[in-house]
Amino acid sequence: MALLAGCGGGSSSSDSQEDGSPEAISDPITEGSWYRPTPLVTWQWQLQGAVNTGYPVQIYDIDLFDNDVSLIQSIQSTGKKVICYFSGGSYEQWRDDAEDFNPADLGHSLDGWEDERWLDIRSTNVRDLMAKRLDIAVSKGCDGVEPDNMDGYINDPGFDFTASDQLAYNRWMANEAHSRGLAIGLKNDLDQIKDLVEYFDFAVNEQCFEYDECDLLQPFVDANKAVLNAEYLDKYVNDAIQRQSLCTDSVNRQFSTLVLPLDLNDDFRYSCN
Repeated sequence: MALLAGCGGGSSSSDSQEDGSPEAISDPITEGSWYRPTPLVTWQWQLQGAVNTGYPVQIYDIDLFDNDVSLIQSIQSTGKKVICYFSGGSYEQWRDDAEDFNPADLGHSLDGWEDERWLDIRSTNVRDLMAKRLDIAVSKGCDGVEPDNMDGYINDPGFDFTASDQLAYNRWMANEAHSRGLAIGLKNDLDQIKDLVEYFDFAVNEQCFEYDECDLLQPFVDANKAVLNAEYLDKYVNDAIQRQSLCTDSVNRQFSTLVLPLDLNDDFRYSCN
């Protein structure tokens, strides 16, 4: 799980790049009956530990690999939707499909997450494996997906892929999700929102208030699509006045903001709506 962007650049890869060209991208798939969360929807985000299913929210965002069908069905039985998290742009060595990635697919380690490595999003093998992850989401009954690390081009991935390559990959991922009847959220990648909002059903963001970036997410609200935001600063955790100020701003923007532990392990939770 990557939070902060670094500098772009890196060495080139010899893997296939042809699928990453902007010309390879079709129009957004918009017709279908998948879930479409609207602004101010309530949610819980927990990616580590035994999932606490007791919150009165509309959405649970949980790990795709670590949770089984029975848990997902249990959450859904109470009328909640389940969004399944996986990394769409990084390699995690502990995942079930880790051995299926090629050495040429793997780039630099993520800043702050040394056990993850950026993926070459132009790789046909990477796309095939991501399509299989979407199939797993379908087989487990997820209502939607949250692919993480979808902004490698503004970091230091170890490859020379461009903003156009990233745009093509993100649009490809959205269309693949929709073709399977899954909702899909755009994780961060703020600079490309105007070119991606048609393709994605909601946004998942981290720390837009901390970094004064929330205005960039407005196109989702304008399109009647939810913005699910998480903040981690100690002042929001420990100072009720600071937290109330944050929440007032969030509700005015029609965002769904949580104050959570960085590990997303349910040690504490404050909701703005």
